[in-house]
Amino acid sequence: MAFELKQNLKLTQQLVMTPQLQQSIKLLQLSRMELVDAINQELEENPLLEDRTVEGDPETEAAPEVDDIKIETVSKEVTGEGDGKEEFDWDSYLEDFGPMGVPHQGRDDTDVAPFENMLTKTKSLTDHLLWQLNLSHLTDTERRVGEQIIGNLNGDGYLRATIEEIAALENMAPVFVEDVLAKVQEFDPPGVAARDLQECLLLQIGFLAVETPLPEKIIKNYLKELETRNYQSIASKEKVPLSEVKEAALLIGTLNPKPGLPYNEESPQYIIPDVFVYKVGDRYRITLNDDGLPRLRVSNFYKEILGGLRTSDGDNSKEYIKEKLQSATWLIKSIEQRQKTIYRVAESILNHQIDFFDKGISYLKPMVLRDIADDVEMHESTISRVTTNKYMHTPRGIFELKYFFNSGINRMGDEQIASQSVKEKIREIISREDNKKPYNDSTIVDMLAASNISIARRTVAKYRDMLGILPASKRRKYF
Repeated sequence: MAFELKQNLKLTQQLVMTPQLQQSIKLLQLSRMELVDAINQELEENPLLEDRTVEGDPETEAAPEVDDIKIETVSKEVTGEGDGKEEFDWDSYLEDFGPMGVPHQGRDDTDVAPFENMLTKTKSLTDHLLWQLNLSHLTDTERRVGEQIIGNLNGDGYLRATIEEIAALENMAPVFVEDVLAKVQEFDPPGVAARDLQECLLLQIGFLAVETPLPEKIIKNYLKELETRNYQSIASKEKVPLSEVKEAALLIGTLNPKPGLPYNEESPQYIIPDVFVYKVGDRYRITLNDDGLPRLRVSNFYKEILGGLRTSDGDNSKEYIKEKLQSATWLIKSIEQRQKTIYRVAESILNHQIDFFDKGISYLKPMVLRDIADDVEMHESTISRVTTNKYMHTPRGIFELKYFFNSGINRMGDEQIASQSVKEKIREIISREDNKKPYNDSTIVDMLAASNISIARRTVAKYRDMLGILPASKRRKYF
């Protein structure tokens, strides 16, 4: 076998993403909260970056008008051409940068109450039950088993461990654990520590001390009929008047199927819009929300250090400052590019969906990412990143930017209507129905056809599920 060396020429194309392009793409897809976290982390790691809002820079108080922004400068995407090592004009980047985008004029920060007066901690279900457990006349062994039971409750207040598992864990007899469970089930809120829905409802009925046994019988034997509101079947099987079944069902409806939910520690997540759309006269005005975003600039202190470093001081210090300076300028440019790109996309959405802003959801038009991408001369993937986890405050409410992109449903002609508008029409139809005779999906199809909307029954069922609306049999009310 002979070995020989050969040289071959091969021409290939390879996409090389520079650090600047990677950073721009990363910042573009971040939500507002994630962007603030990323900026704060960079402020901690890069000594050349400063937040001039902390210093109370008077320049930050003067916000530019929307008309002052040169939108034509953002029609090009960040391409990241070059190797990222080109020389920078340090003097121009070391000057103070202007505000990023167009900030929303909010209230004065001096009116904000201290955080110490705003943050609160709600009492959890575990704390509430342990407090009652410690007040109960129990032995140390019973208290230890009770702590195990409370520790195995989920957020709704249901016991998710079996009696046998707790008994094996504490080396106790299952009968003993069952006795302790019965004592824990007497705690507030009623129905807590139940193992299933039926037991939860029975515990609450027991606390009410109802005179008639019918509600308890319905919970034990007719939960399926109760769910479908088949009261006539219950009345026939129990040989009682229909009116009594309705009264019992009304009482059961007042019970709480999730007794632990009011003590859930999850706090609501508030949405902070990225874009504000106001109507001034006959025109709409777009404003970017920069409240709470740090206003970055490069420290002039390090400019003097960089200029004062001599060759004898070593190249390490100078190279370190240059590296951090380059990182700081890239971050500032990427954030400015991000804000301007969001503005351009929001402006294009406004132009495409002007009927929605003027007349409401029923006039939302079918629109895809390509429509906006062609308008702002960017790639569809860029538009997808811009519209993810970004919210717009409009006179019609707060919507995610992706809300405005939806498929089209054919009308009885060549015209199309947005799928979101069809969902809204289904919601309106159901909101006007008679609760005693709700519309089924086939009836809704016929009513949509009267509005020149051609849609299948299974599509109506799918949209109804997406809206969180129950079927007609479960929407029916007898009282």
